[in-house]
Amino acid sequence: MTGSMAVEVFAQDAADTLPAHPLYARLRPRINQEVKDPTAAPLPMWNGSFVYDGKTYNYTMVGKAPTTGKSTTVTTFIIPVAMAYTSGGTTTTFSPEQTLSNGQTVVENTIESPIFQTQDYTTFDGTDLGITQYEDAFQRGNFWGEIPKTKGSKYHVLLGQPKVKKLVTLNVPAGSGSVATEFGVKVGLADIDWFDSEIDPIITKLKLPVNSLPIFITYNVYLTQGDCCIGGYHNYDGTYAYSYFTYVGTQGAFAQDVSALSHEAGEWLDDPLTNNAVACEVLEVGDPEEGFSKYGAEYGAFPYTLNGFTYHLQDLVYLEYFGAPATTSVDGGALSFHDNPFGLTICSNGG
Repeated sequence: MTGSMAVEVFAQDAADTLPAHPLYARLRPRINQEVKDPTAAPLPMWNGSFVYDGKTYNYTMVGKAPTTGKSTTVTTFIIPVAMAYTSGGTTTTFSPEQTLSNGQTVVENTIESPIFQTQDYTTFDGTDLGITQYEDAFQRGNFWGEIPKTKGSKYHVLLGQPKVKKLVTLNVPAGSGSVATEFGVKVGLADIDWFDSEIDPIITKLKLPVNSLPIFITYNVYLTQGDCCIGGYHNYDGTYAYSYFTYVGTQGAFAQDVSALSHEAGEWLDDPLTNNAVACEVLEVGDPEEGFSKYGAEYGAFPYTLNGFTYHLQDLVYLEYFGAPATTSVDGGALSFHDNPFGLTICSNGG
């Protein structure tokens, strides 16, 4: 390739001996009881289904159906979150306004990444998916067999250039987190239940449109749920489908640069309401690849250089991985965006 509060945690590297494990979380849908504007336009979504092993699986995804050949652009907001830890009278703060070695802040570097900027994507078998954003290239490959190839067909699901909101600082209670060293990096840790409980008040205060994607970003922070370390999650509160990711600034560490965002944006795209059930439990397109570290990938993420900076974007599995017909995805039924050669079969590495 060029160019509710119950938490489900999926560990894909259970065989390793590190004290920290690369994890992502999927929160069960919960309902925000606040009365919402009934006239507000909802997030654009479409419904589809496939049959596997005699059972029909229904799903909801963001955008318009690929068969329409039409494009969707979703308004996107970035909400930077600084995490402050106080111990012994000293406060340590991890902020996404941190300036990186290339002179850009974490937030600026995120916006300049292939998640929001375009480059050309061609599959290993030579199919040109177009000059586009990373998640859109994945989704085009995911439904390549269903996208009309007629003139004028422009199927895309794009993220609008993000609008950055004012930095939010959260003071982490002593019982909900601490400063630690994980994957060789000094980081802040925070309980995921505590963190997610802080999200709804922020969204409510910001009065964001319900048809948008709010993305919460931290820097050098991992969330925890018993085990460490969670690089990101997505959730639906009855009104908003939102995502969180951490940007870790150390090369080679889990969730380095925008790898966690590439994971969570892909899962928001294909499971925005966090309720798409499949034979391997849930239709989570990033989880099966998060622990893979071969063939140039680190924790499932492959390097992409854009504007002089090397980003790491995680491989994502196609619908065929969950049992959809082999005619759906690109190149005659590839199971993942990078056609990952480590032996994927249907539901072989969870969902």
